[in-house]
Amino acid sequence: MGSFKDHVLPGTLFLLVGVWHIWSSVFRYVSNPKMFRVRAWNPVPGFDGRLKYLELYLVMIGAFIDMCIELLYSTYLKCSVNGVLNPSHMNDFEHSGMLLVFFIFGVVALFSENTRFLPLPEGALCLIAATAFCAEYLLFCAEYPSTSYKGLEGHYHLILVLLIGLCILSTVAGALLPSSFPVDLCSGIAIALQGLWFYQTAFTLYGPMMPEGCRLKENQISCHSKDSEVRGELLANFQLFIMVLGVLVAVVGSYGFAASRYGHSELRSLHAVQEEFNRD
Repeated sequence: MGSFKDHVLPGTLFLLVGVWHIWSSVFRYVSNPKMFRVRAWNPVPGFDGRLKYLELYLVMIGAFIDMCIELLYSTYLKCSVNGVLNPSHMNDFEHSGMLLVFFIFGVVALFSENTRFLPLPEGALCLIAATAFCAEYLLFCAEYPSTSYKGLEGHYHLILVLLIGLCILSTVAGALLPSSFPVDLCSGIAIALQGLWFYQTAFTLYGPMMPEGCRLKENQISCHSKDSEVRGELLANFQLFIMVLGVLVAVVGSYGFAASRYGHSELRSLHAVQEEFNRD
């Protein structure tokens, strides 16, 4: 069982990183298609390099703050009972472990970029990022039999697990196909969708968008009837469809804007060759 803040904070982090990844991928491709390479993270240009590592700092600080909330605030500083982990807060400890992997990814990527002691190639960083998503995937999968993720709540978290799986696949594909623009773009889309779905889950299950016939009572989400639960699940599917459609429209719009303003001459020649090939 979660809460509104437990979903909004990571949702904000994933959404910001995902949107930035989408724009960076589109911008780098239209600027120089032949030199395009997949990146596990994207530096912020300009500002005399002062904001270059903003994405990594966002990942590290966001994961650290969320980890402190899980370990300190949610547990009321009662992490142990009689020398062992507090059994009533095991869910918080699990989330903290997952967040730690994301924090480690940010630290490793920063060290790899700024020191000569950890010179990792981009493919290795992609695999480390995939490891963080795997930790998140395993966490939510393991929580199904051990928590109250059933019914409507379980359906929302099942969709979240599927989106996390897409993040894993696209990130691993980035390590295997280092020059693929579709793979890099898919990774950003998957991360953004995961962030949006965290928000949707927060507003639906713990906010004002609860489906009719269902309610949150005593930290449990229950529906008055099976029909109400089915309607809620169908609504969740429709919400996902709208999100996917909205993100795809935004991606196409950003690509058109970037191509018209920053498009390289090679990009136009590639499109011309493609048009000639289609005519033949």
